[in-house]
Amino acid sequence: MSPVTRTDTQSPAPHAADSHDLIRVHGARVNNLKDVSVEIPKRRLTVFTGVSGSGKSSLVFGTIAAESQRLINETYSAFVQGFMPTLARPEVDVLEGLTTAIIVDQERMGADPRSTVGTATDANVMLRILFSRLGKPHIGPPSAYAFNVPSVRASGAITVERGAKKAVKATFSRTGGMCPRCEGRGTVTDIDLTQLYDASKSLAEGAFTIPGWKSDSFWTVRVYAESGLLDPDKPISKYTKREMQDFLYREPTKVKVEGVNLTYEGLIPKIQKSFLSKDKEAMQPHIRAFVERAVTFATCPECDGTRLSEGARSSKIRRISIADACAMEIRDLAEWVRGLKEPSVAPLLTALLGTLDSFVEIGLGYLALDRPSGTLSGGEAQRVKMIRHLGSSLTDTTYVFDEPTIGLHPHDIQRMNDLLLRLRDKGNTVLVVEHKPQTIAIADHVVDLGPGAGTAGGTVCFEGTVEGLRAGGTVTGRHLDDRATLKKPVRTPTGTLEIRGATRHNLRNVNVDIPLGVLCVVTGVAGSGKSSLIHGSLEHGSGAAGSGVVSVDQGAIKGSRRSNPATYTGLLDPIRKAFAKANGVKPALFSANSEGACPTCNGIGVIYTDLAMMAGVATTCEDCEGKRFETSVLDHHLGGRDISEVLAMSVTEAEEFFAAGEASTPAAHRILGRLADVGLGYLTLGQPLTTLSGGERQRLKLATHMGEKGGVYVLDEPTTGLHLADVEQLLGLLDRLVDSGKSVIVIEHHQAVMAHADWIIDLGPGAGHDGGRIVFEGTPADLVAARSTLTGEHLAAYVGA
Repeated sequence: MSPVTRTDTQSPAPHAADSHDLIRVHGARVNNLKDVSVEIPKRRLTVFTGVSGSGKSSLVFGTIAAESQRLINETYSAFVQGFMPTLARPEVDVLEGLTTAIIVDQERMGADPRSTVGTATDANVMLRILFSRLGKPHIGPPSAYAFNVPSVRASGAITVERGAKKAVKATFSRTGGMCPRCEGRGTVTDIDLTQLYDASKSLAEGAFTIPGWKSDSFWTVRVYAESGLLDPDKPISKYTKREMQDFLYREPTKVKVEGVNLTYEGLIPKIQKSFLSKDKEAMQPHIRAFVERAVTFATCPECDGTRLSEGARSSKIRRISIADACAMEIRDLAEWVRGLKEPSVAPLLTALLGTLDSFVEIGLGYLALDRPSGTLSGGEAQRVKMIRHLGSSLTDTTYVFDEPTIGLHPHDIQRMNDLLLRLRDKGNTVLVVEHKPQTIAIADHVVDLGPGAGTAGGTVCFEGTVEGLRAGGTVTGRHLDDRATLKKPVRTPTGTLEIRGATRHNLRNVNVDIPLGVLCVVTGVAGSGKSSLIHGSLEHGSGAAGSGVVSVDQGAIKGSRRSNPATYTGLLDPIRKAFAKANGVKPALFSANSEGACPTCNGIGVIYTDLAMMAGVATTCEDCEGKRFETSVLDHHLGGRDISEVLAMSVTEAEEFFAAGEASTPAAHRILGRLADVGLGYLTLGQPLTTLSGGERQRLKLATHMGEKGGVYVLDEPTTGLHLADVEQLLGLLDRLVDSGKSVIVIEHHQAVMAHADWIIDLGPGAGHDGGRIVFEGTPADLVAARSTLTGEHLAAYVGA
């Protein structure tokens, strides 16, 4: 056959389907955005920059990603949508060219004690199937290796409704892998009874020392004193064995107190239900302090912390049990799995190896599958979420990242950049909210928002290439090439805090003297042992130095739409008291969560109408016009302003308002000063916490903790979410803390903070079992001069030495 020849030499006209190369956003008004219009190229890497609070997250997450997810949800039937979260359409005029969005945000993984790295990534599921097929002795199905599944046995009669009904005797059993002693948690709690009561006193004399347990409380103290089971006038130390058993461990029993039916329960189970079942981070500070004092967590003696039953631990493959496999570093586990040549489970081994290799590739090979997910840093949690997307064959997808370089050493940022470029080169659109110059530099397209934060932001200041941004004259462009200089001279320590024999996680019997009275930076590659050293050793050993430790970690701030900066920082208390004193009324009137709330909207300011599977509608309350308070409350004034006007002020305005004159309130002014110090002067006092960015929440937490009395401040990556222009302000704040007599210890990767330190402790040389050692102690200048560690090399390059 002769080959077919083409007679037309002209290239065909472009296909209509190839014209959709842009994501077009017109008139976006989410949060502080002011009619923003941008055109984002598809199949390119676009970085969104701007100061914290300028509107980056509102544009990327609140507009583009939110609308993509909403449109995908709408493709399902109304029945299925009823089980999915309902999403409202973002406030935007036009959104064109959207593709499926996959969001990889900074949210920390849940702190559930049963959640581990293995359960969060499905690696455990595959391991359990592997052991159920190859483990010797064979103990049962995959559930027999699951520490979240208890063993169950039951027998009895069941009625079978088939033809003539008849009762049939049935037995049921399920083999689970949960350790019965610790119930799959790996730790057992031991309660210090001396923290619960004073044994020398009787119940009538107020023996309980538990916060909130007042002697006249009907539901707590009086149910013990008047139950008839105990003598209220006998000192607890004189109780018989039987009385002590009833007092501490009695099962729930119905009793009558003053004619009211109540339930009496032993003190230990009551404490476990009322205090230990709650998230410690969500507790009030004095309750949290009590729990930390009264409860000690010890490794379970029965399973040795593995969470697994004896049967699950006895089944092995090549002398390795599932507990041993989960305790290995993932890079070592990958090598072990690679050595298993078993054709019957070949597809399973391939899938498991792919997941484990993704961990190594993304720089998390130092983790173990049994590591509790709540102990991961924000950066580690974000990279764990990335694992399921790395090997994906999907293309033409939009990946949305929220500061993927959080928690990464400069050495690791290059690896993250390579991953972002790989996702792009597979034909995906990659949108990144970022502050680090190293990641901004690899962008194909940059969108810079600003010029300021809050109401001063929300507009596009620049759109184009990185070179154009440098020459553009925006805040980001001006600061992109900022480089801090090494500090000369450095402060002299006033003392030292000794840590001896630290062995937590991967630490190798570390001995170190942390200088006091200076700015000390602890650094090292991700996974080298920084947090283990400081949070694990220092905070428990601080009592020896006679100075309390105030720790500001990366934990998320929990808050509903009723929470705002005024309620979270405690600012509202002095403001309410000042209003009450000026008007001769109760402080509770000036709380939108209490007596002063508008009865129509219950103090929320909007009325939500639930429309089942469709997005609910929020309409401004007509009675209070969104002010959240009853009309009569707004008749009371302080300094010519009502409470709703005060909550609408920015921190900067409020600081001036409460400084002098009729509204002078020193307690409120002090808190506002701390908020301004951490760069949150633009926030309004009544802004819901749910609208704050990750960086703003971190600084809000810092401002709150700055009010605590402590000699040592431990800050975990305070530059998270900070623009290059804001880092300078943070350094000034750290200097003021040290100059006021505090000791400041910062776990940090940002070179500007390292350069500004008085003393650096560098851990490494690598991550996991390649780390856990002190590789350098000294001044930043010595570190740069020696260039003996990865940190030293990167810091030297940064300062241009």
